[in-house]
Amino acid sequence: METLNVALGSRSYPIHIGAGLLARAELIVDKLPQKSAAIITNTTVAPLYLAALQGALEARGVGVVSVALPDGEAYKTWGTLNRIFDALLEHRCERGTALIALGGGVIGDLAGFAAAVYRRGVPYFQVPTTLLAQVDSAVGGKTAINHPLGKNMIGAFHQPLAVVSDTDTLATLPPRELAAGLAEIIKYGVIRDAPFFDWLESNMARLVRRDAEALAYAIERSCANKAEVVAQDELETGPRALLNLGHTFGHAIEAGTGYGTWLHGEAVATGMLLAAQLSQRLGHLTADDTRRLGALLKAAGLPLDPPRLGLERYLELMGHDKKVAGGRIHFVLLRRIGDACVSGDVPRAALAAVLEGGAVHVRA
Repeated sequence: METLNVALGSRSYPIHIGAGLLARAELIVDKLPQKSAAIITNTTVAPLYLAALQGALEARGVGVVSVALPDGEAYKTWGTLNRIFDALLEHRCERGTALIALGGGVIGDLAGFAAAVYRRGVPYFQVPTTLLAQVDSAVGGKTAINHPLGKNMIGAFHQPLAVVSDTDTLATLPPRELAAGLAEIIKYGVIRDAPFFDWLESNMARLVRRDAEALAYAIERSCANKAEVVAQDELETGPRALLNLGHTFGHAIEAGTGYGTWLHGEAVATGMLLAAQLSQRLGHLTADDTRRLGALLKAAGLPLDPPRLGLERYLELMGHDKKVAGGRIHFVLLRRIGDACVSGDVPRAALAAVLEGGAVHVRA
């Protein structure tokens, strides 16, 4: 097991990464305010991992209730959130009852947001079971639900007490979900870690075939990058915004095609390539760097071509992005691989050129 730390003063917490961690109940029990927990999961993950985690906790004297929600981005809504509250209230869960998010990014967001507001705030843990959640959404305290007009528009910052990432859970991950997680891994190399990007170019085939050593390294390196950024800017008032590379385009893709049609990582991958093409068009990024990014995304099995929603629809959807300030859409752009920036000075003509430019052809 490897352990990293998110340094937030009195609210600092560990990220544990390794195999067989679902059985390591002490990683959670030692931080419980009282021996009471509610596991929030979904109908896909529950048959695979709920019994193992619940049994490990109960063996250490923890009283556990569980809530299995429908699976999918389409259920990241107020209605699903209320199902969590219904269960917590029916079981008379107290302020000392910790919520445990067992699942991917949707479950992490729902359970985290529920923990942020139930009884005005209760403790919670992240136990991510997808690659995307292990390297991104489970770390950093962002919680939210979707709105028809925009993704993650209703939420709160609420840091977990710990993140427990059992890499054994990746064995049951469908290939498409694995690729979605690889998109977020690639993002760290693109925005701030050029040597990691170089490593990914040389090792992507190992990651795609789920080489345990390569996956462990990529997860640790990604979490180390995110932990450092979150420690610098917890509430995203500065450099944390760079973690949203590709997300302005990606969230528009998800909302515009219907939540769940594109996986989040797939939309982010296409959004990253659009951001690179926009950066190149504005004179910030070389064509070779754009090509390298496209080739790496393709090698990971990710989509490159955005859906044809039309310029006006994209602008409408991106107008709801959380980085909009003073009525202007701010984009995360690239100067080079490993060096990103935020800019609100993006001409409409440049956006039209990348969004209406046709299919992207990348030679791996």
